[in-house]
Amino acid sequence: MAYEGILLGMGNPLLDISAVVDEEFLKKYDIKLNNAILAEEKHLPMYEEMAAKPNVEYIAGGATQNSIKVAQWMLQIPGATGYMGCIGKDKFGEEMKKNSKAAGVNVHYLEDESTPTGTCAVCVVGGERSLIANLSAANCYKSDHLKKPENWALVEKAKYFYIAGFFLTVSPDSIQLVAEHAAAKNKVFSMNLSAPFICEFFKDVQEKALPYVDFVFGNETEARTFSKVHGWETDDIAEIALKISQWPKASGTHKRITVITQGADPVVVAEDGKVKQFPVIPLPKEKLVDTNGAGDAFVGGFLSQLVQEKAIEDCVKAGCYASNVIIQRSGCTYPEKPEFK
Repeated sequence: MAYEGILLGMGNPLLDISAVVDEEFLKKYDIKLNNAILAEEKHLPMYEEMAAKPNVEYIAGGATQNSIKVAQWMLQIPGATGYMGCIGKDKFGEEMKKNSKAAGVNVHYLEDESTPTGTCAVCVVGGERSLIANLSAANCYKSDHLKKPENWALVEKAKYFYIAGFFLTVSPDSIQLVAEHAAAKNKVFSMNLSAPFICEFFKDVQEKALPYVDFVFGNETEARTFSKVHGWETDDIAEIALKISQWPKASGTHKRITVITQGADPVVVAEDGKVKQFPVIPLPKEKLVDTNGAGDAFVGGFLSQLVQEKAIEDCVKAGCYASNVIIQRSGCTYPEKPEFK
């Protein structure tokens, strides 16, 4: 099987500005732990403040890009993955290009001359993280870029697609183009619920994309928000996963499978009207560095086996392995080679 360009991601490329902060900092900027939000006016000064911290790290991130990089790392086949999104023509943008190319991902960024590269403040307290994204250039992605022959060629070549729900806030028409292509060509299209605010405030575009989605990823908080928004009146993760898997589909080629992670609790997988649970790899508290990128890494590990047509059980195992590696390191980073068997 030819793996070159088999997996394509689209999303919001953000440079993570990651630092350990304290409760005071969270209070000052009105930040809840374990949340993911878009930056408001009140948050803007914090980027400077974090950049001035002695322990600050810069890591090329953004949810989809993290997952694609992890899938690439797990596959160890240069150019197996591709990625599109919008960055600025600036030093953060250059940093992003360098970082992604070094990771072996075939990136085709749209470069915006007038808007700076997007950043994401990763506030770490006691190993838990909160994300505040200042999209900037990431917010400027246009489907015209996707339609350019050299970029659409990546879509034609790919057999698997992954887009985090965050991209629904930026370019739903790009998502729709890829989703319809996948359905027409019997390819596999996957998305992530990504954050409670996506399920709440971008419900309409999320619902428009959902019929095309073959794999829905998410965590327990997002799943419960999705349930609440749709008036399902249940907090039971297995039940919610099942209901999402049974949502009407645009193409009958692939059934829909829902995969919900729950931190240290088992991964819930719903398919064919049944629910299975898979334990995660336990990690002693003292080994936890930070949870940033854990969910993205899980998806990356999962996709690395999915594109090799492995069983769902193996995909989940790879996802658990990848997230276990990532939470023992700062940010969404990994050692040179995976040791997944």
